[in-house]
Amino acid sequence: MTTFTILGRGKAGRALATAMGVDNLAHDARPEGWVVLAVPDHAIAALAEHFKNRCVHLSGSLNVPGVPCLHPLNSFDGSPRDWTGTPLALTGGPPAHLVEAFARVGFAPFELAPEHKALYHAAAVLTAGHAATLWLGAHERLEAAGVHLPGRGLWPLAEAALDNAQRLGRSGRTGPFARGDEATIERDADALDEPWRTIFLTLGRALDE
Repeated sequence: MTTFTILGRGKAGRALATAMGVDNLAHDARPEGWVVLAVPDHAIAALAEHFKNRCVHLSGSLNVPGVPCLHPLNSFDGSPRDWTGTPLALTGGPPAHLVEAFARVGFAPFELAPEHKALYHAAAVLTAGHAATLWLGAHERLEAAGVHLPGRGLWPLAEAALDNAQRLGRSGRTGPFARGDEATIERDADALDEPWRTIFLTLGRALDE
């Protein structure tokens, strides 16, 4: 079996290397053979020049002509997880042995055109980074007001809402924006400070544009 090295000891690099059983080296290492660049976007071009024709990168947004990409559509915390069915975006024709290594730990490969990478990554940020920001912001607003929810707090609501959206699409939306309850929307918005009031109103109406 062809081996490779994962360069970059961030959360993604550590998690993937552990799951795949390959070496995980710091970004300044210079290993032989194929290299997976698990490094920040700004470092990819220079490293790709050093590992010319024997590297791939993991950036979901950046397209580097001549450098293949595999982007695992997931949030990493440094440890392996169950990645079964997690999309793996392929751009620029990455070698089959690397695609197979990702597939063996659960990722589902699909082809992503270079011109769609930024949109694809923006959708990922909306789903992950922005969703986390909204959850944390809501939690912090309550905590600041002295409202301490018991049990799992807001988390069961978030899980149920996303599950409904996944199964039912737009018809799975609930709440005052979905039912057009303007009085409740106005009352809730007035309880929020900026920028959360604007975020609340803008996101609430985003699907109605």
